[in-house]
Amino acid sequence: MNNLNLQNSTTAAQRLARAIMVASGEFSLILACCDSVSQQQQIVKSLKECSKVTIKEIRLLPTDETLYTTITNTISIPHTEALIVDGLESVLAINQLLISTNLMRDEFRKSFHFPMVLFVNNDILSKLVWLAPDLKNWAATTIRFDVAHDVLEGRRQTVKNL
Repeated sequence: MNNLNLQNSTTAAQRLARAIMVASGEFSLILACCDSVSQQQQIVKSLKECSKVTIKEIRLLPTDETLYTTITNTISIPHTEALIVDGLESVLAINQLLISTNLMRDEFRKSFHFPMVLFVNNDILSKLVWLAPDLKNWAATTIRFDVAHDVLEGRRQTVKNL
């Protein structure tokens, strides 16, 4: 990882940690966009080590069909301070999962009194915009961990178009 990527990743991780702390005790949807699964794992490990709140993690399985039910069946809701959900890119019925999550979004706010971080890649983020726009709009700005890569790709496209 070059210095620019490391700096962008560190800044994004700090923003994510701050967003989790600010939302402590209430439901908040935080989108963290990262195309690298190994980088996601590093970020989650780092957050768990340095966070003042206990962060639980759920990795979705390819067979999961609903986010709400998977969460409620997996964790102890009253004892959760923060939750990270990853593995969305592995879900086979991702379109259906996103649509059902969008329809159930009010239940999240009623039942979950903790911040929830959804790790998404760029493909899943695009699907969220189209299939679950209300859910996507609940999140504040998306925290991106691949900024340097995105900027580099944009510059490459600009050079190609010249």
